[in-house]
Amino acid sequence: MLVLGRAQVAALLDMDALIDALASAMADLSAGRASSPDRVAATVPDREGFVAAMPGFVPSAGALASKLVSVFPGNAGTPLPTHQALIVVFDPDTGEPTALLDGTALTAARTAAASALSARLLARADASVLAVLGTGVQARSHAEAMCRVRPVREIRVAGRDRAKAAALAADLSAELRLPVEAVATYAEALAGADIAAATTHAVDPVVRRAWLTPGVHVTSVGFNPAGREIDDATIADALVCVESRQAALAPFPAGSNDLLEPVRDGVITQDHVHAELGELLAGSRPGRTSHDQITLYKSVGVAVQDAAAAALVVAAARKQSVGEEIRLA
Repeated sequence: MLVLGRAQVAALLDMDALIDALASAMADLSAGRASSPDRVAATVPDREGFVAAMPGFVPSAGALASKLVSVFPGNAGTPLPTHQALIVVFDPDTGEPTALLDGTALTAARTAAASALSARLLARADASVLAVLGTGVQARSHAEAMCRVRPVREIRVAGRDRAKAAALAADLSAELRLPVEAVATYAEALAGADIAAATTHAVDPVVRRAWLTPGVHVTSVGFNPAGREIDDATIADALVCVESRQAALAPFPAGSNDLLEPVRDGVITQDHVHAELGELLAGSRPGRTSHDQITLYKSVGVAVQDAAAAALVVAAARKQSVGEEIRLA
């Protein structure tokens, strides 16, 4: 079995290849070729945390894997990430476990890559102003990924902690060689933005309809069982797309309050979810239909993304002779 640590996984990940791999995985999922059951979780109420299991099979990638991911929001501000994960890769022909890898860096990258894929499919071709809401790992990875698919010329960062926003803005400006500004409020970040990447643990919405410019593409990856990132008016007005209707509309720990609560309250029906990414890729559902249309990608994370990403990492590791081989038996 090949074992890969976090730094090795991060070094082996190629964002452009990952976006393309996720496109194939999303197409497999919507066509019914992939297997991705709803995740299950064991909760730790005293810590407001949980550990979830996410198995998936992606035939186009020859990928069979399962992720165990812990989500402990109380880790924010400590040396430990709020999301930590391990991924086991299996041989899809025999079921033999073939690799064990850190899933923390992989989760950050594949989540951002899926958002970038949604922007490739739904954002205007000339989208150049990016608003990043949040200051954590996902905020950083989303800024990096969005620049791969659209001609971003300006980035604004907003979060609860202005100092963290300023630090992230400085890092991104140096890394991406773009003007990156830390702003005081989410509304200020969103004003005039062509793409908005919400990556928070918000209880109250950080994306509100009144703050959005016509034609913006919004991506939302934040998860908080007690809250949501997007307000009802944005959900109601936007062309809403997801990875999987089944996953997005399932109860905790799989689904999204951003969609479940408006459905519960009669703001929208389940039919308001316009398309899955795989349907957009296949052309069975249309994407953006006008310059001023607001589009929204609500992500809950599905296991086929992890499986496809893990397959890429393992292939690169074997090609480059990276990692340690151990025997289980």
